[in-house]
Amino acid sequence: MILRPFDPWKSELCTCPAKLSLNPYTGCPHGCLYCYASSYILRFAECRPKADLLRRLVRESSRISPGTLVSLSNSSDPYPPQEEGLRLSRGCLQILKERGLCAQVVTKSHLVARDADLLSEMKACVAITITSLSESICRKLEPGAPSPERRLDAMAKLSAKGVPISARIDPIIPGINDEEIDQLAAAVSRAGARHITSSTFKTRPGNMKKIISVFAQEGKALERLFSRGCKVAGSGYLPEEIRRDLMHRVNESARREKMTFSTCREGWAKVPGISCDGSHLLSAIGSNEHSLMHSPLFHTGDSTIKIKQRD
Repeated sequence: MILRPFDPWKSELCTCPAKLSLNPYTGCPHGCLYCYASSYILRFAECRPKADLLRRLVRESSRISPGTLVSLSNSSDPYPPQEEGLRLSRGCLQILKERGLCAQVVTKSHLVARDADLLSEMKACVAITITSLSESICRKLEPGAPSPERRLDAMAKLSAKGVPISARIDPIIPGINDEEIDQLAAAVSRAGARHITSSTFKTRPGNMKKIISVFAQEGKALERLFSRGCKVAGSGYLPEEIRRDLMHRVNESARREKMTFSTCREGWAKVPGISCDGSHLLSAIGSNEHSLMHSPLFHTGDSTIKIKQRD
């Protein structure tokens, strides 16, 4: 199957709405040091298209109820360089549109803006990840990904076509990009984003070593911080007070820019009317009254879901 339930393991920390996951490609060329998918997908750096993708999607989508949300992609970027020629993700969007399905695109690539015409004609939203405004940091942290300038430009182009945009300022890594929070929020707001999803860096097998190999001093300090944290479902978490402080700072920045805000797998309950993945923006399509812009934002009160520490 190529259409699969998102988070089939039903993680207690996942607050995403019910949706299906579609990965047109296996593997990703971005080479992000913090990547978690590379810990469980073989040959992850080798990006390859799914075999017979569009024919399989036509068959499988015919059995899905109209209005169902389909997310492209949750493991591998749907807009790798190959997409420029293969246009598989565009083909997927066309099929989803014909079937009356909703689409959520999650990407780090500016190539998504090329499909603004199609995305603007269907019920779709786009989340673009941007972790730093610094070219030098991005070249080290996400060596194969498009520049932050290109990603912001893609946001602006999609927003101008009426496509709802959210920004994933994700992950926040102490000592590497945590001092850019205010600037990042302001930049994505100017580019047309209406929502921010954020989270703190989580360790998975191999990714801490990658961070240390490129950011030696910052990585060693980060390793010491994680020694005071806990493990949840195989991932290392920073101490709760650090995570709470970082997410509070992103929330305040989003509030100043009049954007909604949510966290991803940080252990806090979701705010009514706001989806952690930004898909609540779909409800504003076709309306000039973007009331969700004024919904209650994330708060750090008593809505904490207790994280169970595991060995």
